[in-house]
Amino acid sequence: MHVIHLSVECFPLAKVGGLADVVGALPRYQRELGIDAWVVCPYYDRPFTRDENFLSIAKGSFFQGSEELHYEVLTEATGSLGFPLYLIRIPGKLDRQEVYCYPDEAEQWIAFQHAFLHWLKNSQIKPDVINCHDHHVGLIPFLTKHADDFTEFEKVKTVFTVHNGQYQGWMSWSKAILLPRFDTWKWGLLDWDGLINPLAAAIKCCDAFTTVSVGYLQELYEQANGLESLFSSEAAKGYGIVNGIDDVYWNPAADKLIPFHYDIESSKSGKSKNKKAFCEKYGLDETLPLLTYIGRFATEKGADLLPRIIVDIFSNPDNKISIFILGSGDMQVQTDIQTLLVAYPNQLTAFFGYHEALAHEVYAAADMILMPSRVEPCGLNQLYAMKYGTIPIVRGIGGLKDTVRDVNEKDGYGFVFPDATTEDAVSTIERALSYIGQQEQMQRVRKKEMELDFSWDKSARKYINLYSRL
Repeated sequence: MHVIHLSVECFPLAKVGGLADVVGALPRYQRELGIDAWVVCPYYDRPFTRDENFLSIAKGSFFQGSEELHYEVLTEATGSLGFPLYLIRIPGKLDRQEVYCYPDEAEQWIAFQHAFLHWLKNSQIKPDVINCHDHHVGLIPFLTKHADDFTEFEKVKTVFTVHNGQYQGWMSWSKAILLPRFDTWKWGLLDWDGLINPLAAAIKCCDAFTTVSVGYLQELYEQANGLESLFSSEAAKGYGIVNGIDDVYWNPAADKLIPFHYDIESSKSGKSKNKKAFCEKYGLDETLPLLTYIGRFATEKGADLLPRIIVDIFSNPDNKISIFILGSGDMQVQTDIQTLLVAYPNQLTAFFGYHEALAHEVYAAADMILMPSRVEPCGLNQLYAMKYGTIPIVRGIGGLKDTVRDVNEKDGYGFVFPDATTEDAVSTIERALSYIGQQEQMQRVRKKEMELDFSWDKSARKYINLYSRL
């Protein structure tokens, strides 16, 4: 079976969030299970593309409206990623440094999807399944069925994976002239509330859609940024498949990015050594429990709650704790945290930005990780944390609810709170502090969570079973 994963993110090419981790791991596990899985992404002017060996394998051109666009397809030559990676470069459109935040994103992603289909057609490549990841490539299920130039792909099955349904790629109908010529009788498949909505079009036209956790699939029926009725009406072709993690890359026993390796049996001493080194580096007290937040400063992540949570935690003299923040995004959140760094110089420190190696160090050193999310389709940070013996403190929603069981439940190994509020987060952190003070109990929980299997192997099999049914 030949499957192509189409995405605008893929680790290590370009990573903004969990989408990149999924696309950078799932195809490799599928190939190990006998599936011929490829990844196709836009070209970015980034270190990976500059440093690695890429070969040009195809060129072509097409009109986007009145503009003629020329594209080139490149492939990573060494095969070091464990799957074939193809990049589509279009001068002026798909050759930039950043993934997002350009004013002509609609034009970029339309060009990417058009070039992708144009290349497949000219090269006589016909996969069995195209797995499209998020709204940036949400027009593909429509175009393969209704675009005049690509009728040969009508029977190719399309699976659409919803990583975050809050972002839908809305664009004015004035952009319709940029699309490949299509059957205009089918315009309603593109429309939602008077706009072209790629996410809505994908759900309407795909053969099946998946969400990145079972819990998130259920939540989309009730909270999908205006698409609740659509997800409900198309529920028969929806599947919840929880994301996995790459347990070769995220493995404290072999992680090249942490100073001291450890496994389940040596986790107590191993984490202690990593914590000591980390706290010395960042001026924190290694004898205190270390809580961390890793991620974007975004409202959906509950990051706006962080400043108040920090103040309330430190305002209680009984809370003996250090906090480390790794993230970027909302500048107001960052400014508020910077102010608190001055107020609590020996208890709080932060790194503003994205830093892959530092994230590994933090997972190995921290005792707890906080995820107060308002929306969390799956969440990977809690999975990475548990692999490294770091206790998750999470809001019970989406994939967090699916993957973290509270210590008060049978066989529990984390701390779960019901609402994304400062009060719930603080009280649960205090509950965790009381719990981890009991070393024997803490070590039992740590071993339990490190033994959990969140590898991609199980999830990859579920995707393959879905492809086979289609």
